[in-house]
Amino acid sequence: MNMNTNLRFNRQFRFVLMLSVIVALSLLLAACGQPPKPSTATDNNNGTEANQNHSPSGNNATPPQDEVQEEPQDDTPAEETDLVKEQLQQLTLEEKVGQMILAGVQGTTLDDQAKQMIAGQKIGGIIFYANNVTTLQGTAAFVQSIKKANQQNPVPILMSVDQEGGKVSRMPDSVESIPSNRKVGKTDDTKLAEKMGALLARQIKLAGFNVDFAPVLDINSNPKNPVIGDRSFGSNADLVTRMGIAEMKGLRSEGVIPVVKHFPGHGDTSVDSHLDLPVVNKSEKQLAALEWIPFQAAVKEQAEAVMVAHILFPKLDPDYPASLSKVIIGDHLRGKFKYDGVVITDDLSMGAISKNYPLNEAAIATVQAGSDILLVAHSYESAKTIFDTLINAVKSGKIKESRIDESVYRILALKQHFKLSDDQEATGDVKQLNADIRSWRKQIDAR
Repeated sequence: MNMNTNLRFNRQFRFVLMLSVIVALSLLLAACGQPPKPSTATDNNNGTEANQNHSPSGNNATPPQDEVQEEPQDDTPAEETDLVKEQLQQLTLEEKVGQMILAGVQGTTLDDQAKQMIAGQKIGGIIFYANNVTTLQGTAAFVQSIKKANQQNPVPILMSVDQEGGKVSRMPDSVESIPSNRKVGKTDDTKLAEKMGALLARQIKLAGFNVDFAPVLDINSNPKNPVIGDRSFGSNADLVTRMGIAEMKGLRSEGVIPVVKHFPGHGDTSVDSHLDLPVVNKSEKQLAALEWIPFQAAVKEQAEAVMVAHILFPKLDPDYPASLSKVIIGDHLRGKFKYDGVVITDDLSMGAISKNYPLNEAAIATVQAGSDILLVAHSYESAKTIFDTLINAVKSGKIKESRIDESVYRILALKQHFKLSDDQEATGDVKQLNADIRSWRKQIDAR
């Protein structure tokens, strides 16, 4: 080996030696500065994730300890939402459509047609009228027989009634009466209105009902109104709003589902929608300045359900009454009001609809508009017509099944929220309730 070769060898040796020292020091410093890796479940996962975190590229370096230990906190009611979705996914199309029908029954005992309606159409709810009510014990037995018949179905049934107080009362004579909204409204006392709601709820629970079509949020602005009158708390929007919301809270406090009515407002009509179609020539601006005020407040107070009236508002929708109108239900109630609760139609067998629209057309129109529950009373055939119409509309593609799912999801969520069960029986002490009503009425009379 000559001298030049020897020099080159020595320089290469020194370079390799220095490089080795630098690498060793770097590794030592890195090891000293690295925080200890926390013990996690992934450490025992055959070393897979550990090997990935220590890859030579360094792109998957182990994050600091506090980042590894922290988990995102989710405060949303995921469990409840999942339960509703899970229940929805288990239903057949027929069971889902059935949930969207709330029907009337005939007589004072469960007949074969009613049994078939429950077993065949699997309807989601029943409404009682005065002709279905006998004694308190008899009415409670009738209600319970319906719940028992529905136990074969996957979803508990809504048992509803119009119990407003005043002239709209379905309770037997053995139950003390509740005065009209107008009389309570004159007190201008929201505590008395809230108590009224609680008393109404306790009344209907005596017979096993779980839904009350109350409070009335209509403003009695038209003295010629043949259908509202003293069913309203008054002619002032602020009074109706405060008293109506208080009554809604009272009903809710007793575990009864309140249904506010009759959106967009039935107070300025001169025609009874039970007989024919009322027409109100008000603009959106005019409605917003009066009729809509109580309903907007109810939406803000998380109203469980809203009933929509059979009234034509030609300046908003010249073709369909509110109960069938995509403009009024979809664009305004769902859209501008941002309401995502249950929407229920007024009775589709009323003259306002039956004299102007075929029932099958009305059923499709109201679902397309955004309604969730179609109320149809007094006829088993009508309930069957609606059921068949909606089934065929989905199968033909006229209504998407996803649209049906939207409504049924809301219905199931409401039933789950109130923990409804067909095992629930009539509850309450009629003697104590009557005493409480008399005591409350004395406060009303003293004003």
